[in-house]
Amino acid sequence: MGRPTTLAGMRAALSGFDTGEGFRKGLAFQPKPTDVFISPYSKCGTTWMQQIVHGLRSGGDMAFAEITEAVPWIEMAHDLGLDPEAQRFEPRAFKSHLPWRDIPKGGRYIVVFRDPTDACLSLYKFFEGWFFETGSIEFEDFARDFYLGRGDDHGYWVHTASWWEQRDRDDVLLVCFEDLKDDLPKAVRKVARFLDLPESGPTFDVAVKQAGFDFMKAHGGQFDDHLVRERRDAACGLPPGGSASKVSTGLAGAARPIMSDETRAAFDAEWRRMMATPFGLPDYAALRAALR
Repeated sequence: MGRPTTLAGMRAALSGFDTGEGFRKGLAFQPKPTDVFISPYSKCGTTWMQQIVHGLRSGGDMAFAEITEAVPWIEMAHDLGLDPEAQRFEPRAFKSHLPWRDIPKGGRYIVVFRDPTDACLSLYKFFEGWFFETGSIEFEDFARDFYLGRGDDHGYWVHTASWWEQRDRDDVLLVCFEDLKDDLPKAVRKVARFLDLPESGPTFDVAVKQAGFDFMKAHGGQFDDHLVRERRDAACGLPPGGSASKVSTGLAGAARPIMSDETRAAFDAEWRRMMATPFGLPDYAALRAALR
């Protein structure tokens, strides 16, 4: 049993990732008002925000084998054999990739936005060596035929639009990946304020330190999704032992220079359709500026 070498094979493997029963259980979860859902689109800073929230609420606890144990993935918890309510710290925190339409209502919500071309490249690198054999699928094909073609229920732009529509809600905090990179303490302070947690002092300082690139890279095994791979690879028809690093430099603007003109144009057209026409945001930079 080898890893897929085509997009069709990759899609077939992904189809086994979750179960209908597990997904329904996640959507039916009944949150408390203090619960926090961290729900960016895939590869837009989810793990980073999980670590920030967990550090702020715990004072720097690192007694977990993988961050998904401490901050469970609500729509995957059942399939991973995790009890989402078995948490040692308050507020309870949950990972998700759900749009506003589907996420359990009644808690608080943090969403990280990221430039879609960079998010696409990050997802490509994340899947390479896990959901497809290294070097077997070209980035251009992945970007055009998979990322842009995921459909309205699973696409980046539907997710982004759904959360942008909630930007004025008191129970929703929207931040940008690039702003986390530019000024991490400022971003962590914003999260702490949203969660009614200390914005300075020892707990805040350790949360900032442990959300830094050097710290997370040094503890990469706690942020690499090995728990997910161990418990779902067989269902996906994947061999064990794949790699899926989640701590990278996260360079902003790295994807567009390596995309063809045609692919960049396709991404820009989708942004205009989903974000410019309904919201008056001509590009991702405008969204980022609006949040400032």
